[in-house]
Amino acid sequence: MKLSESWLHEWVNHPLSTNQLIENLTMAGLEVDNTQPVARPFDKVVIGEVLSVTSHPNAKKLTICQVSVGADQQPLNIVCGARNVQAGMRVPTALVGAQLPDFNIEPANLQGVISGGMLCSAKELGLAETSEGIMSLPNDAPLGKDFRDYLQLDDVSLEIELTPNRGDCLSVQGVAREISVFTGSVLQPPVDSAVPATIQTTFPVEILHPQGCPRYVGRVIKNVKVNTPTPLWMQERLRRSGLRSLSAVVDVTNYILLELGQPLHAFDLATLSGGIRVRLAQASETLTLLDGQTLPLDANTLVIADHQKPVAMAGIMGGKDTGVTSVTQDIFLESAFFSPTTLAGCARRYGLQTDASYRFERGVDPQLQRRAIERATALLLDIAGGEPGPVLDVVDETTLPATPTITLRASRIRRLLGEYLEHQQVSNLLTRLNMTVVPVPNAPPPVGEMGEFDEFTWQVTPPSYRFDCTLEADLIEEIARVYGYNRIHNRQPLAWLTMSSQPAVTLEQLQATLVNRDYQEVITYSFVDADVQALLDPKTTSMKLANPIAKRLDNPTAMDMSVMRTTLWTGLLQTCRYNQTRQQNRLRLFETGLRFQRTSEGELLQENMIAGLVSGTRFAEQWGLSAQPVDFFDVKSDVVALLSVAGHTEIDRFKPGTHPALHPGQTAAIYHGNEYLGLLGALHPRLIQTLELNPPVYLFELRLSPLLQASLSKFKEISKYPSVRRDIAIVVGSQISALDALTSIRTTASELLIDAFVFDVYQGEHLATGTKSIAIGLIFQAFSRNLTESEVDTEISNILNALEQSIGAHLRK
Repeated sequence: MKLSESWLHEWVNHPLSTNQLIENLTMAGLEVDNTQPVARPFDKVVIGEVLSVTSHPNAKKLTICQVSVGADQQPLNIVCGARNVQAGMRVPTALVGAQLPDFNIEPANLQGVISGGMLCSAKELGLAETSEGIMSLPNDAPLGKDFRDYLQLDDVSLEIELTPNRGDCLSVQGVAREISVFTGSVLQPPVDSAVPATIQTTFPVEILHPQGCPRYVGRVIKNVKVNTPTPLWMQERLRRSGLRSLSAVVDVTNYILLELGQPLHAFDLATLSGGIRVRLAQASETLTLLDGQTLPLDANTLVIADHQKPVAMAGIMGGKDTGVTSVTQDIFLESAFFSPTTLAGCARRYGLQTDASYRFERGVDPQLQRRAIERATALLLDIAGGEPGPVLDVVDETTLPATPTITLRASRIRRLLGEYLEHQQVSNLLTRLNMTVVPVPNAPPPVGEMGEFDEFTWQVTPPSYRFDCTLEADLIEEIARVYGYNRIHNRQPLAWLTMSSQPAVTLEQLQATLVNRDYQEVITYSFVDADVQALLDPKTTSMKLANPIAKRLDNPTAMDMSVMRTTLWTGLLQTCRYNQTRQQNRLRLFETGLRFQRTSEGELLQENMIAGLVSGTRFAEQWGLSAQPVDFFDVKSDVVALLSVAGHTEIDRFKPGTHPALHPGQTAAIYHGNEYLGLLGALHPRLIQTLELNPPVYLFELRLSPLLQASLSKFKEISKYPSVRRDIAIVVGSQISALDALTSIRTTASELLIDAFVFDVYQGEHLATGTKSIAIGLIFQAFSRNLTESEVDTEISNILNALEQSIGAHLRK
């Protein structure tokens, strides 16, 4: 929001310099984001009067003007090329030696005539980007006066950034109130007085949706001279606030928007039928807006309608067909309060952003509407004349926001601010904010405990424009703001802390493990394409969104995001496809997040998962290794690394599994003991073809909660005695897994066995059909002594016996 510093000075005559004002506003929470002069530097430009205009003897497009720049000055002979120059008009006149923003003025011979100055346009003075002809000044502009002083151009525009809760400061009035609070200067608003009706014409108003519009104020003004030029002083204030002058009626509504913060709208009364109805849009209704767009309206859009059609999008923009034009004679002026909750997001749904919607979404004073329409009427009558009718104020008191009364405790102020403030000081601070404060003294606190146990309270009622103050904490924030954040003492926090248990494994550790193994983390939407999810997880019923942000209707290429994901694979595969179509074929991606499923009882189950996708080659392209496609065991090693971080790989198992999205024979179900953790496998070739992916593609998905519940690792001293290794090769049925063999060994062996691992698997010649050979390395070591051969032989014998009994294994010969 941009405002002129001089305009603020008219409301509150504060003693601050520009820099001090900026500092005070910023400390008050109204950050001044930028400042800029309202006009570029120029000098020796005065107000002149054109006495006569004659044709140039040697140039058809030029005229010779006699210009008076003061009673004590000789008229200047100035050659001018503007078409709008005429005798009697007062204009900014650059004297010889003047320095304008883009050039200097010197005596010039123009087609044989000496020109001793220049009549200036707004563009030449740097006051506008474009202009048509000489800048015309009011007839009462003082002759010979310095033009910069006349328009007060030694001024600064302040660009203020506001937090969403401070909609009350989106106006000159709101910012001036803040300056008055912090400087103690008296607020001097323009004198408000009701404009009496001179005619009795009214236009009926009905509020059919009071939840969205609790108050609607309207007024008929007849015989308005809409083509009357807007006064220069108003044009300048609009320009310095970032708005351009359009017409007298529109300029007045924009002026009230900036001055008081109340958006207004003017209708051409002749285009309205029957009366005003504030209602929700109906099916198939459309509205052509002032900017020329024709929009279909949805049923959640609040509109201003007459008895035949919508005429405006409430609180956003008026309709083109009922707007004020150059032939308008009678207008209907609207000043309404629209609920922020009703208008929130409405403009964005239609791709719109207006000054009105910006204010209504943040909140407007619900008691401001009548005052704003009276002020607008007075300005409009002064500028363009007219005959005002009675003000029609339609209010639904049940839905109009009520001002709350808040209990404020002195002890709470002390607790939140760490500062003791005298009771009268608190009352004074709140009173400066125009709040009604009623002290409620209670029993006196214990001697010496004032502040910590102070039970003094106040009943505080904020003004109607401070709709952001609804809680005790809001009042304390205001006290701190006005008291001064820089005056609050720094104190070390005092608290009684209890050491809480920390998880052995954190999510960050799991994520770092994958990042260290060349993975990149992605974040995808929780709502996904229903068709893709049905391919990946056909057995699970997806939860459909009632209002999806993207939905495929009749366009088969459109994005669909209409269901909640039941697996993180959906988003990962779409990310994979997106990258592969852009020639990024080596991918290692992972994601953590919720999946959404329903239990057998129909209840929603939200479970945190960690999932990954691997595609392309094992290593990035390099000179030392040939390209090798990634395989199942590469991805399995990544999963094992995750399980290792959790610290319980001794009881983690990989079993053959099945899943509709994964390749038969290349799918493993992962267990922690008997608890199911997740799946690992290659994407089914059918899905690779359907999703148009480049093979190979491997996926895994694990439940996070078991991984994060690991116990702390236990450490023991390393033995200083040598270990003994024995290798055995056993023959088992081809259906027996290496894990079965290792489990049997670890269960049977004593504490002398410190490690057991598979280093070879063989099937083929010299082995019976349906069998395989598994070579296992066994490491034995005692902590306090050297092992003997007989001890190791006994361990091997026990292990072989156990293998024979548990899985039918025998030693390979």
